[in-house]
Formats: sequence, structure tokens, C-alpha cells
Amino acid sequence: MSYTGDVKVGGPVDERALPALTITKVAVDEKMANNAYLLRCHDTGEQVLIDAADSPELLLQLVGDAGLTTVVTTHQHWDHHRALAAVVSGTGAAAVAGEPDADEITSQTGVPVTRRVRDGDTVAVGSCTLEVIRVTGHTPGSICLLYRDPDGSPHLFTGDSLFPGGVGNTFGDADAFRTLIDDVETKLFGTLPDDTWFYPGHGSDSTLGAERPHLAEWRERGW
Repeated sequence: MSYTGDVKVGGPVDERALPALTITKVAVDEKMANNAYLLRCHDTGEQVLIDAADSPELLLQLVGDAGLTTVVTTHQHWDHHRALAAVVSGTGAAAVAGEPDADEITSQTGVPVTRRVRDGDTVAVGSCTLEVIRVTGHTPGSICLLYRDPDGSPHLFTGDSLFPGGVGNTFGDADAFRTLIDDVETKLFGTLPDDTWFYPGHGSDSTLGAERPHLAEWRERGW
């Protein structure tokens, strides 16, 4: 069956095999229904996990004997790193996060952030590369991760900064909302093509092309 990105807590994972990279999506925690993404390089077998959100036993089972080089946390909110300590302890993986969120992640999890990344930095998945795009607003140090597939469309992991139907919650902070919608419009929609497939921190996936017509509505609606 082809990849859809529609996963449910307690249900099967969904796997997408690109020419150089396999993406495995799983939903964890019945209440929050967070998404976690395991990326595996075909050339080297190295693996990277995006958001050790919950259910460490399940995540470690997905990692398996191949091991894990890195865990990237997209932002500081508690529901995205509840399994971070257990996964890092169980694998020895390096912990990566956006620089402005790193201290808070360590405070909440007890896990030192091995590498604090900024806009334009990269994270290796074996011979594949993820580009770091800082998108400020949902939290000060939220990051997105972009994989430019040389044989196809771009793939973008957005954490809680972008969902089908709108940007992430800014909790009534008008300035944070303006920053977030500006960054999303400029750094994501302004630079990436419509066929860019994006993978959010909760729920189903979408493409930038499907969401682009609604940018003005989102800006007027606010959050």
C-alpha cells in the first residue's frame, strides 16, 4: 500500500521509502496523539528520530538493532520529548534542538542537548542531509527540518509550526502569531514548491500546494 501519513495511536506505522531515505511515521499517546518520525539512510543504515514524544518502548523497538545516531526535538513543549531521556539512554544518540529552546528541553528532561542548531544548519542522516529552518512563534526555538530529495519532491518536518489548516497555536500572543505566520509564509511557502510534502507534529500530513491558497485566511483569522 502507498504511504498516506494517516496513523493512529495503537495502530500500525506508515512507511515511505524514498530512493535514499525511508521515513517511518508513528503516533504515540492516546491523549495528545503526537507523531514521531524515524528516518533511515539506505546507504549507511544510520537512523535519526524526530521527536521522541512518548512510548519509549515502542520507539526503541522501531529503532531496533540498527541503532540511532541522533534525536532531534522540534521544540520545547513537554509532549514532544517525554521519551527523550529513555531513548537517548537506550541508544546513546546525540540530542539536537533549536538553540533558544535547548535549555528548557534540558530542564524538563534532564537530557543535555548535544548540539544546538540555528537557521541554516544541517543534520546528517547518514549520507542524507536535513536542513534546519527556524520558525519562531509557537516557541522561541521551534525548528523545521527539510530533506531535499534529489530524485523527487522536498519533504518537510514541521513540528507544531505548520499543520493542515493553519499554523501552530500561539496562545493568544499576537506578536508571536505575527512572527510565526511571517516565518511560515516567507521561509516555507516563499521558498519551497507546491509539491513539498510536510509532516506535522500531530495528525495527518499535507502539501504546501494544498495549503497555500489559505495563507491570507490564516493571517486574518489569527490565533
